Amino acid sequence: MTLGARVADPKQFLKGATGDWEVVVGMEVHAQVTSNAKLFSGASTEFGGAPNDHVSFVDAAMPGMLPVINGKCVEQAVKTGLGLKAEINLRSVFDRKNYFYPDLPQGYQISQFKQPIVGEGEVTVDLTDGTSIRVGIERLHLEQDAGKSIHDQHPSKSFVDLNRSGVALMEIVSRPDIRSADEARAYLTKLRTILRYLGTCDGNMEEGSLRADVNVSVRKPGGPLGTRCEIKNVNSIRFVGQAVEKEARRQIGIIEDGGRIDQETRLFDPVKGETRSMRSKEEAHDYRYFPDPDLLPLEIEQVWVDDIAKNLPELPDDKKARFVSSYGLSPYDAGVLVGEQVSADYFEATAKGRDAKAAANWVINELFGRLNKEGKSIETSPIAPAQLGGLIDLIGTGTISGKIAKDVFEILWTEGGDPAAIVRDRGMTQVTDTSAIEAVIDQVIAANPDKVEQAKAKPTLLGWFVGQVMKQSGGKAAPGAVNDILKRKLGI
Repeated sequence: MTLGARVADPKQFLKGATGDWEVVVGMEVHAQVTSNAKLFSGASTEFGGAPNDHVSFVDAAMPGMLPVINGKCVEQAVKTGLGLKAEINLRSVFDRKNYFYPDLPQGYQISQFKQPIVGEGEVTVDLTDGTSIRVGIERLHLEQDAGKSIHDQHPSKSFVDLNRSGVALMEIVSRPDIRSADEARAYLTKLRTILRYLGTCDGNMEEGSLRADVNVSVRKPGGPLGTRCEIKNVNSIRFVGQAVEKEARRQIGIIEDGGRIDQETRLFDPVKGETRSMRSKEEAHDYRYFPDPDLLPLEIEQVWVDDIAKNLPELPDDKKARFVSSYGLSPYDAGVLVGEQVSADYFEATAKGRDAKAAANWVINELFGRLNKEGKSIETSPIAPAQLGGLIDLIGTGTISGKIAKDVFEILWTEGGDPAAIVRDRGMTQVTDTSAIEAVIDQVIAANPDKVEQAKAKPTLLGWFVGQVMKQSGGKAAPGAVNDILKRKLGI
């Protein structure tokens, strides 16, 4: 496909004074490699240490210090490339990317330019309307992170913390295949999910483990690509969507007013809801790339790559397809469940040996709903899969109704315990004795003769009678029996 050839759905166009505009987005995602040591030194990568506590002589660029490649980081990059269905380059080269910044001790960053470790791949992104798009991956290369400048500790001085200096990053560069803020959010969400399944990046954006540089341009639908601006270091999926929307509208306004877009690097201010200029955009020649003379070309063997491929975990797309085919779930429900590895594992443990659709319904609607309401993660859920599964079993055997099940769920959430014991000890068992149910129904009918006549003319009023019976029985009457007896008694 020609670069930028994909045209957005007209529903995604932004309206301007001169007509429709199409947004074109590409991303450069910096993912911190899951590794105990840095890319070229043995210093710790642990988050949250005291300033300059995790710094080796190599990270601080002391004279005579030479980098030594961390094999684990190479393995993680290859694993990620395989997860992105990308080409693995058996020979790659580390380059020096030269620029000055106070928290870059060497005066250059060791990165990869013309010969990266991973080549072209793709990510399938599922959208909220049930459709999906494919976003091309141009490359993935390894590079070292810079340190951090701290400006709020002194009125006239800035400080430098080198704890992040030398931490291994994978820069994952997409093609400009994204056409809206929603697609941008969905792409970054899917990429984060893949990385977490692979175990190659924890995806913790609050700690800076995953950051996105978002390239935005606008054009008339299907026209040539416009001038892009790069929004640097966006650290939340929500902010990515906001940044795309605000930057696209800024560019449309400038062009429609007769101006032109300058290629530049910008920052997104989530408080003001705007992007602002940071500096003019550098080109590759500005960095004066050349192969790092301290590092030989990186050469890996195909047999090693094949061995990594054999041991890849089941990835989100494959797991979703299995949930649909094996468990009979809808693509939407399967997609929700595989969004996180731990959620998928929780569902499978709950569904084992029982109605999978019922399990999915309880996990997605009741459990996830309550977790979201209380700001908890599934790792801290008060209800274990075995408990939720036991609750589903009680519904399946007719021991309790769906309404009673929600009361039991509340008890499990707040107090814990065994679902069967709770139902037994608290007298919550569903009433299935038809004579007892019939007695309650007779009472309701006798007390509401006017409603009886109305129900005969308007059968939908049956639901009102069901509600009254369930109320009088304390929710314990078996709903199926209630419906059958009411229909017979009312003659509908």
